Amino acid sequence: MKIAIIAWGSLVWDPRTLQIKGNWDNNGPMLNIEFSRVSKDGRLTLVIDPNNGEEVKTYFAQSKRNDLGDAIADLRDREGTIKKQIGFVDVNSGNDSKAEFPDQIDVFQNIRNWCQSLNFDAAVWTSLPSQFKDQTKLDFSVDNAISYLKDLPKSARENALEYIRKAPKEIVTPVRKIIKEFNYDL
Repeated sequence: MKIAIIAWGSLVWDPRTLQIKGNWDNNGPMLNIEFSRVSKDGRLTLVIDPNNGEEVKTYFAQSKRNDLGDAIADLRDREGTIKKQIGFVDVNSGNDSKAEFPDQIDVFQNIRNWCQSLNFDAAVWTSLPSQFKDQTKLDFSVDNAISYLKDLPKSARENALEYIRKAPKEIVTPVRKIIKEFNYDL
């Protein structure tokens, strides 16, 4: 089974123990991505966000695994998360993670079509939701994201800005545009 791992954030520059063949390719599926998730250390991280994200071309790499369950486990372990937060499609069987985890953001047909166009049998990706409002008590907006970053303690803010700067250059979101336009060091 030929399995793609789809990425748009830290997986690209820090795959750690993730089992991939070759390098990351920036011809992944188009997805709506934004810095709208607050991580445990306070960074704003990139997630699929159909309401606030910008449609961008993502990255992919082929998994060294040929079993979908193993590829899911690899990504789950790299992300330090649970199976519920890993999306997948299996082109051959028609199965996807939406059946088991109906709260995942529905990008399944888009990714299935992309897989077929590149002759992948399956794909996996991180399916963490935006939880900006849950963490900050504010609706997500670019202004609220910038205010959130400004209010972080200096070391946490520097860490958050480093993550934004390290994100692949093709991942241009509304938050990243404002930070770049105004050259924020916050």
